[in-house]
Amino acid sequence: MDDYDVAWWNVENLFDEENSPRRSERLARVIKDDITGWTPRLRDLKIERLASVIAQMKDGAGPDLLGVCEVENLFVLERLAAAVHHRLPGRRYAIVHADTGDARGIDVAFLYDPALFEVPDGQVFFHVVMRRNATREIVQVNFRTRRGRTWAVFGNHWPSRSGGAAESAGYRHIAGETLSYFHQRTLEEHGPDTPVLAMGDFNDEPFDTSLVVHALSTRQRRRVLEADTPRLWNLMWPQMGVPDGTFYFNNEPNLLDQFIVNAPMARPRSPLRVHPESVRILRFPGTFSTGAYPAPVPFGGMGKKVNESGFSDHFPITLKVTESD
Repeated sequence: MDDYDVAWWNVENLFDEENSPRRSERLARVIKDDITGWTPRLRDLKIERLASVIAQMKDGAGPDLLGVCEVENLFVLERLAAAVHHRLPGRRYAIVHADTGDARGIDVAFLYDPALFEVPDGQVFFHVVMRRNATREIVQVNFRTRRGRTWAVFGNHWPSRSGGAAESAGYRHIAGETLSYFHQRTLEEHGPDTPVLAMGDFNDEPFDTSLVVHALSTRQRRRVLEADTPRLWNLMWPQMGVPDGTFYFNNEPNLLDQFIVNAPMARPRSPLRVHPESVRILRFPGTFSTGAYPAPVPFGGMGKKVNESGFSDHFPITLKVTESD
């Protein structure tokens, strides 16, 4: 039997340095005002701050699989993986990443332990979310576990609420439809018992239309297990009853970062199954403010004031998964 610790984190604008030779001319024009003053020192300091949190996950061993968003390129991901490895010599992460069509150049990626998972050739997919314009793709990786099982994992960073939650909702509705479609396609291609995990910053709450109506997610495990159409079980609903969220806006907690699984992961005796009670919002000492509203302490940058003692404007989330024959 193998136990896996899975985590997700929106790492808040992890960009390369201001004059990076790894940045396209188009992107440099788009972000030129915001990136001003973002030195290699600040970039590397932010990476160290993030690595200090990642290294505390799984009781100080680091997660087995980590999904991240708001990263600019492979270079910063490699530096992040190296920074974690420096703190945890037993952790040497491999990376799944590709540049997407996002207007700000921020991507979704995975860091994973290659001793536990491999990525077979041709099993990484970038699903375009298109309404009037492209945004971050939904990244699907069909991992192969060391027990030889296919595990489809979807990394999500849905369109933001910029311009207003209602005004921008249609974009997230399309993202929900895209996730639901490729969930079903995965089961058709790999078999109805294929375990699927979707995780990410959905920029909506578990009760919003994009997740409930379009992504076909629900708070009820039984409904997922008995459904004729493939549905998803949103594991974050119990967190709705606590006073804290994963992201704060005007001192109001929002539960935007979520884990969602399908029926083959929801069954208590499935070969690869989730432990719903293990879901946590990770609030390590020093990563949240100490006032009346314990929000994440952001690092800033990209046009915002830099706090060199900060980390990210989102908290990470984690859960445990068990695989057995």
